[in-house]
Order: sequence, then C-alpha cells, then structure tokens
Amino acid sequence: MMLTRALAPDVDPKVRAKGRDYFESGAVVHIDGAEWSADAIVRGARDYTVRLARDGDRFTGSCDCPFFTDRRQICKHVWAALLAAERGSLLGGEGPAGPQAILDPVVHEPGGARVHAGRVRSFGTRGPTPAAPPPPWQRFLSQLQQDLSTTGRPLPAPRFATGQIVYAIDVTDTLGGRGTVVNVLFRYRKKNGEWSKPRSAGLTPHEAEHLRETDDRDILSLLIGAGGSWTHSTEPYYDVGFPRLSRYVLNGPLEDRLLPMMAGTGRLHLQLQGREGALLPVTRDAGEPWRFDLHVVNGAEQDAIRIDGEFTRGAARMALGEPVLVLGRGFLFTRTSMARLDPRSAFTWIARLRASGPVVVPRDAWPQLTDALARSGVSPEMLPGELRYEVADGTPRPVVRVSRPERQFGMREDLQAVVQFDYGGSVADMTAAANSYDPEHRRLIRRDPGFEQASLERLQQLGFRYTWSYFESKQRLGVAPEQFSRVVATLVKEGWRVEAHGRAFRTAEALRVEVSSGIDWFDLHGDVDFGDGRSAPFPRLLAALQRGEEVVVLDDGSVGLLPEEWLRRYAAVARFGELDGDRLRFQPSQAALLDALLAAQPSVAYDEVFRRVRDELRTFGGIAPADPPRSFTGTLREYQREALGWFAFLRRFGFGGCLADDMGLGKTVMVLALLDARRTAQEGARRPSLAVVPRSLVFNWIEEARRFAPGLKVLDYTGTARDASHFAKADLVLTTYGTLRRDITHLKDVEFDYAILDEAQAIKNAATASAKAARLVRARYRLALSGTPIENHLGELWSLFEFLNPGVLGSAKSFQRAAADVDLAWLSRAMRPFILRRTKAQVAPELPPRTEQTLQCELEPTERRHYDELRAHYRQTLLARVAREGVNRSKMQILEALLRLRQAACHPGLIDRSRAAETSAKFEVLLPMLAEVIEEGHKALVFSQFTSLLALLRPRLEAQGIVYEYLDGRTRDRAARVERFQNDPACPVFLISLKAGGLGLNLTAAEYVFLLDPWWNPAVEAQAIDRAHRIGQARHVFAYRLLARDTVEEKVAELQQSKRDLADAILRADAGLVRSLRAEDLELLLS
Repeated sequence: MMLTRALAPDVDPKVRAKGRDYFESGAVVHIDGAEWSADAIVRGARDYTVRLARDGDRFTGSCDCPFFTDRRQICKHVWAALLAAERGSLLGGEGPAGPQAILDPVVHEPGGARVHAGRVRSFGTRGPTPAAPPPPWQRFLSQLQQDLSTTGRPLPAPRFATGQIVYAIDVTDTLGGRGTVVNVLFRYRKKNGEWSKPRSAGLTPHEAEHLRETDDRDILSLLIGAGGSWTHSTEPYYDVGFPRLSRYVLNGPLEDRLLPMMAGTGRLHLQLQGREGALLPVTRDAGEPWRFDLHVVNGAEQDAIRIDGEFTRGAARMALGEPVLVLGRGFLFTRTSMARLDPRSAFTWIARLRASGPVVVPRDAWPQLTDALARSGVSPEMLPGELRYEVADGTPRPVVRVSRPERQFGMREDLQAVVQFDYGGSVADMTAAANSYDPEHRRLIRRDPGFEQASLERLQQLGFRYTWSYFESKQRLGVAPEQFSRVVATLVKEGWRVEAHGRAFRTAEALRVEVSSGIDWFDLHGDVDFGDGRSAPFPRLLAALQRGEEVVVLDDGSVGLLPEEWLRRYAAVARFGELDGDRLRFQPSQAALLDALLAAQPSVAYDEVFRRVRDELRTFGGIAPADPPRSFTGTLREYQREALGWFAFLRRFGFGGCLADDMGLGKTVMVLALLDARRTAQEGARRPSLAVVPRSLVFNWIEEARRFAPGLKVLDYTGTARDASHFAKADLVLTTYGTLRRDITHLKDVEFDYAILDEAQAIKNAATASAKAARLVRARYRLALSGTPIENHLGELWSLFEFLNPGVLGSAKSFQRAAADVDLAWLSRAMRPFILRRTKAQVAPELPPRTEQTLQCELEPTERRHYDELRAHYRQTLLARVAREGVNRSKMQILEALLRLRQAACHPGLIDRSRAAETSAKFEVLLPMLAEVIEEGHKALVFSQFTSLLALLRPRLEAQGIVYEYLDGRTRDRAARVERFQNDPACPVFLISLKAGGLGLNLTAAEYVFLLDPWWNPAVEAQAIDRAHRIGQARHVFAYRLLARDTVEEKVAELQQSKRDLADAILRADAGLVRSLRAEDLELLLS
C-alpha cells in the first residue's frame, strides 16, 4: 500500500495540497534512499532537510522547518518528499526495517495514533519510546551540517535531468510583427536512441537555474529576467509566484545578445508552421555580414524608375526572397544558417520589397520617392541624376518663434513658442523625423539630436515651460511675456534667431558716440549700427531707454536689441540727462557722469571744451594741500590741509561737495579753516555763510570757532530770540534743522556764501521738510558733512546731491528707476570728485595715539523744564539748610542733591520711572554716533555709573537692531561676554557699568569709548578709556564725554581744575572730603 494513501486521512488537507504544489513545482530538489529510508532536500524559504523511514506498517519522518519543529506534525515538506519518494520507487520495502537511526521522528502507528519522539531510536525495538526533543545546540549543529552538505553542489532539475532544451523561432508569429518569437522546448532520448518530439518546456526560474548546460542556464536566466513572455506552459504550476514560461518575445538589445547565444548551442531551429510545424535546425554563419544593395535605375518605360534590391557578400549574391526570415536587428536566416546583415537602416526597404517585389515609380511620384530614399540614408551618388539630393549636416542655428495664443480665455496666458532648427537654410521642426527631407531644396537634413535637446533645455533654463493646451489637447511650449522680454537678448547673443509676432530681432554691431559743448551744457549724440545698413539714432534709442524698453524698432520693421553693455552704461545716464532734439543734454556739473560713462568706449569723439574739463576732473586725485589763513589758530594735519585744497577745487568748478571723513577726524575744524579764509577772500559783496547743524552740536560749533577761528563772527540763530537782521554783520550763521524748517520762507531770500549741512544724513529722505527747506537755500557754494552719506539706499544719495549740485543725478523719479540697475563702480567714479572720504586707517600715521573730546548735550525742552524745577527745589531747601547748619552738618543732603541733579542731567527716567520711555539729550547724541561707528565697521564701549541708565539705553539699541553685550556687578559670565565682544563681528557695542568694568577688562576690539556721565576724577575716566586703549590695541582710540549743557555736570567740569578733592568726593561719595566744600562752591553747583 502506498504511504501517501495510508497517511492521507491523518494529515491536514491544506498541508497535503501545499505539499503536492511543492512536489509538482519541482521544490524537491534532491532525494535519494532505498526501500526503508530516504533523505530529501525540499526548497522553500530555504532548503529544508527531510528524513523518511518505514518499518512495516509504521512510518517515521522528520523536517527541520519551524512548522515541524514546533508542532511535531507532518508538514508540507515531508508530504512533498513522500510524493517524490513514491515517484522514485523509494520506501517500498516490505517487512521490518534494519537497525537504522532516524532523527526527530513522528511515528505513525496503525489506526491513526501519533507518537512524537525527540531522540534517536532504533527501529529494531518494539513500539515507540517517547523522548524529549533534542537540545537547541544539537539541532543547530545538525542543521548547519545539512546546509553545508548541500551548499555549492549543483543539483540537477528532476524534470530536465536528461534530455535537451531546444530553441525554436516561430517564423509565422515573428512575421506578424510582434517581435522575434522564440519557443523553449524540451526533448529526450527514446529507448531506440532517437530524440522525442519536442514539447513545451515550461521552466520555472528554479528549474532554469539548475539546468545541466551552462549555456542554457545563461539563456533562460536572461529570458525569464527580461519578462518578455506572452504565453505560459499548459501546466498551471507556479514556483513561489513565478509561472512556468515557454514562449518569449525578443526585442532590441536582448535579441542582439540571445540569438547568437542560442545559435551557439547548436539547438536553434526555425519553426515554419507555427508551434506544431516542423523544425529546421540552423547553424551560425560566422562569415562577413550580408549587405543589402538597393537598385534604383531607369525603368524600361519612359519617365519611370525601377526599384529592386538584393543581398551581397563579396561576390556572392542572394535574391531578396530567398531568406526564410530577415530581422530588423540585422539577422538573416536561410533554411540552414543564421548570418548577420548590414546596414540595419535598410530593413524598411528590405521588408517592403520582399513583400511587394520590384516596384516601378512614375515621374510624378519622384519627389515622394526622393524623400523616402534620402530619409532612409541611400547615398545620392547611387541614384540617377533625377533623384539626387544634397545633404545638410553640422550644427544648426536654433530658431524660436513667439506669438500670442490664437484663443484666450480671459486670463493672462503665456506666449506660444515654436522651436525650429536651421540647417544651412533648411528648417526642421521639432516634430519632424530624425532625418528630415526638405523637398523645396531637395536636401536631406541630418539632424543633431544632442544639440537640439540641449537647446530645448536651455530654453527651459531661461523660463520657457511646457503647459497643457486644453483647446488643442496637447502640450505647448510657452513663456510669460515679461520673462521673454528678459531672455530675448540672451538668446540672440547665444546665436538664436528669435522672432516675435513675425519680427526678427537684430543685435547691435557698432556704436558711434560724440560729445559737444554749448554755452553751459554738454550734448551727447550718435547712433547704433544693427547691420545690413540698419541703424537707430540716439533720440530713438534714448526714448526707448526712458520708457524702460530694451529694444528699438528699426526702419525695416525688425527689432534691434540694445547692446547689453550699452544698456548697462546708458540706461541710467539716459535718465540723468534731458532729451533735446536728436541729443541728450547735460549740465556742467554732470561732466564727471559723462566721463565715467564713456571711459570704456574706444571710439568716442570729444570736442576741445569737454576734453579740457574732463582732464581737470581726472586730476582730482592729485589736488595739492592748501594752508589755512594766518588768523586760524589751530594746526592742521596733512589730510586736513588736503581738504582745504579740495574745497578750492570744488569752488573753481562751482560744484558742491560732501566731506565724508570718519567720525573724529575733525570735519568741523576743516570747515572753520575754510570759512576763516573766505572771511577775507570773498569777491564782490560780502556774504555770510550758513551752517545747519543738529541742536546738540550748536555749542560745539561755537566753542570750536572761538578756539580755532576767533576772527569769525558767529551768529547763533536759534531759540526764540533769534534775529535775522544781524546776518549782515556775521561771517557764520549757525542754525538748526528745526529752525531752518520754520524760517525757510525768509531764509530762502538770503544770499549766502556757503551753505553747510552738518550731519547731512538729516536730509537723506528727500520728501522731508528739512530736505525741501535745505534745497531752497541760496548760496554760491554748498557743502555737506556726513560720515555716512548713504545709510540704506541710493535714494539718500540723490537727496544729498540734489542739495549739493541740483540736477546732477536727474529727477528723483528717473534716479529711482536708474538705481535699480546702476553700476555702482561707475556711479562711484562719477561721484568721486564730489565726495571726499578718508578713514582713520588711512590717516592713522598722522594721528596721536588717543583722542578725547567733550560733547555738549542740549537738554530737550521738557527735560530742561524738569531739571530746572529740580534744581530750584534744591537751591531753596539745601542752601537754606547750609546757611543754618553749615556744610559739614548737611553733607548727606548735599550728596543726595548732587546725585539727583546728575541723574536728571542724564535721563528723566532716572528720577521718575514713569518717564522711562521718554528720550534724553544724551541718547539723542549717543545713538546717531553709535550708528555711524557701526556703519564704519568699528566697535564701541559705553560706560555709565548708573546701571539704571544702561537699562534705559538697552531697549533703544534693540529697537534699532544694534547687537550689544552687557556687563554690570551682577554679571557672572564675564569672560564669556568679553570673549563674544572681542571676537564676534556681529556684536559691535558693549554696555558696561563703572564698578564692573572699570578695572581688569581687556577690550581692544573697541576703537570708540563713550562716557555717558562724567566722572570728575580724571583717573577714573582714564581707567575706563584704558579698557580699549591698552597694549594689544593696534588702532586709534577715540573717547567722547557726553556733558549736559547748563547742568551740574557742566559746573563740576568748571571746578575740576581747582576742585580735585571735590570731584573725588562726589565720585567716591566720601563724606569726609565734603568738609572742604564751601558755600560758594555749592551755590555754583546749583546755579
């Protein structure tokens, strides 16, 4: 009785079904044994080892799969091995078995009882002996030995262990056009020695992998891997999801590789009558490839061409109809051999002529025939003269034609673009074939697909894009109108022919420019040559520029592209000048603009007047220093004397100028030297000069003038008591921007010698009342003083120069448009004569190692009122107390009063916290100076005795985006904060309290020191300044003391020279020293 029949009732039907699937799919890759036992290898997720044995009616089996190990029940692998054993006539022994050892058995007793054993047992004993499963290490070693015994051993596929694989090309289906159809067949030797009739092989991937012949394994792995099959074997079995495949379609490179491999096996056949037809064995012809010769000759009939062809190889000839099969990949099959065929491109002709036979073409069809001959690559030398054609190849010129869509749907749509390629006059569309024929010129265009693809990609880089046209139901190439206007110049420059709405674009070839002079103007005129005798005069070009256009319409209707270099140089300048007829007119003050503009043009014609002015402007860098007048009591350094020479240069041409030296280089002193000289050198009616300064600097100017130019008569034209009737007696009129705004109605009627703006960034916004008022001032000459003439944008430069040299930068609107694309290097050169800027680094050798200056701060009206009220309170209460009880008994009250007054002089918020948001005179002076220091790339220390004052300053810095570090007595990470300030370029300000930072800090990254509140002991001030000015400091250090005018600070400063002890007492709050304070001194402090 067969084991499977006996065991079936006791085995799960699903297990039996899966086991049969495994068996029939060839998963039992190896089995051997005898009558009573068998060993098998069954392939699943991995190779599993199965051991089987029978002893009479008893069966014992084992498997190392997880299912069997866990459940100790017959698994699908055991069942598959049983089926394979029965097919191989194994396990058929009758009677008791010999003393063989079986591992991990499942014992089946008659009657269906199952006994599970877990140890080795002998079949010679009576009945099963239950035992525990082997330990894990034993099973591990057992399985490892089994795996090693099968690794690397090629196992024959059971179904194809004997016989041969045969490859048959189905000629009928191949000629049907579905590709080269190959049937994979199998045959075996019959008992009489003959081959059986081949039948479908239907191999699984697993079976193909274990075929006996290496060539077959390689061929089948490529066939199965390519997945080009179209039918399965009639056997509906699968190998882990892979069907049994027997019929394949070869295409492309796979055909090139596999057909020679199949022919090399000696088992390639032609199957003539479909899958049931006879097989013709073919051998591989290793000779030279056959060639196809097309014969195009004059036919026997008049005005006719006869077309035929044949295969040739050396002297051998073969008629077109003789081969059984000709494949487009270059294979030619006769009934006995497979040879190669060249050229492959002739296959279309071969196929048509093999189907139709020779063809006779009448004259009226010759153009179509020439087209076909040319596109198929037939050499024109092989053709009759009537059919010969030219060949155009090489790199084409790309063409893009742009037009508006024929239909628009109420939305803004892209311009439609059509791309073509011009091959020597023959234009090919993108939709044309690879080799296009131009019938008009009888020319074959051998296209360059690589260049054409690169051209399309270039268009997409420049903003062209493909979009779906719902109206035409296809993709269209297009570009946004504003994008096209930007890229057209690039395309033309790169060699494209560009047409828009039927107009071609031209590039400029030459530029002619002339400059001539009038009474008080310069004229710029000329034209641009666009080739073919087409040119455009300046008026047309400049009108286009002023409209913001980059093209000009020429007389023939074509469009001239303004040269990129021309646009870059002239677009802004065209806005600076005024169009007058056929020329552009400039003011004399704009001569530097023209010179900078035309510097790089080699063929500009100048008249003599302009050439002379230009040469003088170019000598600006070589201006000689000038000496101040004898009445000037100061000593000017070399760079300051150079400024006097520059003032004279500006005066000679009637130009205004901006002195833009770094802060701290003495701009005020240089201007005072100039004004002192003008006091005696004015020609004609003597005029006063006007200096407009921030209110906080009025007294600085007065003090500096008294110190350095005592001969100047200075009029303080500020406050409610100002009187313009005294102008005629003054040499210098000092006023503020606020007063200028209020009094401009009558100030504009005064003729001044010089109009000077200090801290001229105050008029950076041209629309402000201050800027408008400044432009209304009438003066022979104009000066602006500013370390930062441009803080944010070029519009600020326009506002400044509209005051200095009205009209030099054109109108505000035109300059605003020009500023967007102006060449800053060119503009810098044009402005160079009008701006004198020296940095501290440039003049450092001329400077002392440390400069200290006291800045007078004028309290704001509200601030002044509150200070005066506080001072009056202490005068009334404190002086009365001192009169009654004396100084010694009033020392604490005196120190308190002085402290409160010093705080009020710094900021009202130090006295009344509700006023913390208010401004203060010191902040109004400090913050602009800090901004300028930062703008110039420097760092600054800000010291104060009052941490509460630094606390009020911090939100002001943050509001202006100024990054800072902070250090006071409560700071714990001092080193980290110092390290950041010293090394972080983004942190330009360090706020420090006196007690925390007076000693022990090395802050050499700072070049500026600001002392917010005065320390009347000079040693303490020196200590603060020495935080920056110490060993390791390579740059000049500038220290500024901020002193509130007409406050206790100013009074203490007056007492500093004679009251050192007083200053020290106040600074140190040393009541012991207050004893030396006299009542007269106290009255002075409170005055």
